[in-house]
Amino acid sequence: MANDVLTAPNPFAATTQSAADDSLGIDRAFVVSMARIPLFGLVWVALAAVAHYAWAASGITSIGGTEAGNLGPVFVLAFGMVLAAVIDGWAFKVPNWLTLALVLSGWYVGILHEFGIQVVPGYSADLTGGLGSALAGTALGFALLFPMLFIQGMGQGDVKMQMGFGSWVGALFGFSVGSSVILWAFCIGAIVGGIFGIVIMFARRQFGKNKENFQAIIGDLHMMVTEGPAKAAARANSRRASWVRLPYGVPLCVGFLGYLWYRLIVVT
Repeated sequence: MANDVLTAPNPFAATTQSAADDSLGIDRAFVVSMARIPLFGLVWVALAAVAHYAWAASGITSIGGTEAGNLGPVFVLAFGMVLAAVIDGWAFKVPNWLTLALVLSGWYVGILHEFGIQVVPGYSADLTGGLGSALAGTALGFALLFPMLFIQGMGQGDVKMQMGFGSWVGALFGFSVGSSVILWAFCIGAIVGGIFGIVIMFARRQFGKNKENFQAIIGDLHMMVTEGPAKAAARANSRRASWVRLPYGVPLCVGFLGYLWYRLIVVT
């Protein structure tokens, strides 16, 4: 008869018990990352303030014979756009810690202007905006890309990137002038993006497929107007697996910086 061996529990053995899930369905990592964004926004404001005082100390009042205002904060904005474009070109997405921080920092600058605090002043005494201008610039940046976002033809990061640009432009130039800067920069970015797409189309030599995709996108936009956004989004999403991914942040950045250079250096 077999002997049953009873093993006494070892009081020194570690017990492994799974901890109860008390997250309540909340993604804590996401919450923590979002909580840091206002701090990152303050970092962008601090960088702009340092750039402003550095530019003022340099004594530069003109570039290439053209009178120029204090371009320090503008260069900080340009650096943010270039950083977003590089990340988008590398990873095909732009992180929230960058895009949303740019949006918030533009609002911060607008708030400072409301209270007359000029650590990050507007581009000139005549061109400056408060919180309302920063918010309006953010809204305009969002509105220009909303149709493509809704049919999922563009990523959220690209839209938030343009919102950040609009926020800063509204605060630095005021909305009356900033709105034209945002609009023209967007148009240039759209043209550059179209050229970028044509180059990729020729490189891939999938002309028939690209023609079908272009016609489908036009159909999506028409459906959004005639039959409602929900049907257009569902129609676009059904083709998502066959889409060719493009880093739209790159042409947007070219449009932003190209028009700022033209507006502030060439025609000022």
